Amino acid sequence: MKLVDACKRQDRRAQQKLYSQYARAMYNICLRMLGNDADAEDMLQNAFVDVFLKIDSYRGDATIGAWIKRIVINTCINHLKKRRLDTTEWDDRIGDQPAESSYDEQHVSLSVDKVKRAMSELPDGYRTVFSLYLIEGYDHKEIAGIMGVTEATSKSQYSRAKQKLRDILAEYA
Repeated sequence: MKLVDACKRQDRRAQQKLYSQYARAMYNICLRMLGNDADAEDMLQNAFVDVFLKIDSYRGDATIGAWIKRIVINTCINHLKKRRLDTTEWDDRIGDQPAESSYDEQHVSLSVDKVKRAMSELPDGYRTVFSLYLIEGYDHKEIAGIMGVTEATSKSQYSRAKQKLRDILAEYA
């Protein structure tokens, strides 16, 4: 809490320490959500500008890391919205994606690099929902609120993202 208090006093060393402590993890979130290094770096910097401008509003209800993470995610989502986030409203007539995959999962050799590369190929909307749900741990109701879509849309985007990811990974095999 001393570090946060020092940041509230605009202590540059404290700000640098806070940035150094969280930048790598927050960059990884940006990269997963945005899919490319340049946007991830830009949004990380924008997010930390917001962190330091809004640090006085931090009340300690959550950890400072969780508070920063929320700002980072919102910054990335706002960036994606500006790029006209590609989401598809849920249509009850479509139904869920089939649980069966179109390839034999046992014969696909996965690596972290392959999965990262495949995720970067997902459309923005799919990648964002997939990252928020599976990696960041948000539920569909929270994602719907963050992204300004319905909960059903969040679920359908996640389902479609999983299928698309399977398809992309199958191509790598």
